[in-house]
Amino acid sequence: MTDAPRNTRGLRRDLDLLEALASEEARHTGGLGVAQVSRLTGREKSQVSRSLRALDEAGLVERDADSLLYRLGWRLFSLAARATEGRMVTAAEPVLARLAVRTEETVHLCVLRDDAVLTVRSVSGHSFRTTGWEGLRAPLACTSAGRVLLVDATPDELHVRFGTPADLAPDHPRCRTRTVPQLWQELREVADRGWAEVRDEFEPGVSGVSAPVRDFRGRVLAAINVAGPTTRIGEALGAHGRAVAAAAATVSAELGWAEPNRA
Repeated sequence: MTDAPRNTRGLRRDLDLLEALASEEARHTGGLGVAQVSRLTGREKSQVSRSLRALDEAGLVERDADSLLYRLGWRLFSLAARATEGRMVTAAEPVLARLAVRTEETVHLCVLRDDAVLTVRSVSGHSFRTTGWEGLRAPLACTSAGRVLLVDATPDELHVRFGTPADLAPDHPRCRTRTVPQLWQELREVADRGWAEVRDEFEPGVSGVSAPVRDFRGRVLAAINVAGPTTRIGEALGAHGRAVAAAAATVSAELGWAEPNRA
C-alpha cells in the first residue's frame, strides 16, 4: 500500500518537469537546462537531471546535443496528437449538430489524408442522420475544406505536395485554383477572411464554406464544412462562413487553442 503514494508523487514530479518544458520561457529559448528546470520546479538539480534523463530515454523529452537544453519530445507530441483527434470528434459532435440546425444544411467534419480531403462525420440539418459523404475523399484545390486544411502551408510545402502539374484540378474545369501560385494566393485570402468559400467549383450547383479547427499548438487539425445547393446557399455564403468560423473556434477552444487577438 505504501508504493501507490510514492508512485503518485513520482508521477507528479515528472509532470512538473513537463510543465516547465512547456512554459513560455522554454518556448522562447528553445528549451531549458537542468538549472532552469530546477529553478522553475523548486527541486534539486541532481534530482531534476536524473528525472530528465529517464524521460529522455522514454522519448517524452529530448536533449539537444549542441545546446544541452531539454525540450518536449516526439513521443509526447505523438500521444497528444492521437488523443486530440479522438477528443476532437467528441467535442465537435454537439457543435456540428447546432450548426446544422442554425444553417439548415448538411455539416461535415473533414481531415487531411494524403492528397485528399476525407469526411469523417456528417450531420444533416434536416434529419440529423449521417449522409453518404462519410468516408469519401475529395480533391484539395477546388474544395473549401481542402483550402482550409492547407491554409498554413508555405509555397515550398505546396510545391512539395503538388509538384509542378500543369493543372491542379483537371477533372474540375470550374475550379479557380489551377496552379500552385493561384492556390497560394487563394490561401492568403482564406487566412485573412477566416473561412474558405467555394461556389460551383467542385461540383456544378453545389457551394460550400469551411473554417479550420486547430489543436492546442495552433496547427490545423480539421475543417468544419457547410455545403448545399448554390440556389439555396449561394447568397448566404458570407453568413454561413461566419457561423462556420464561430463553430470551428468553439471546437478549437475545447482542444486548448487560444485564438490570438487580431488587430
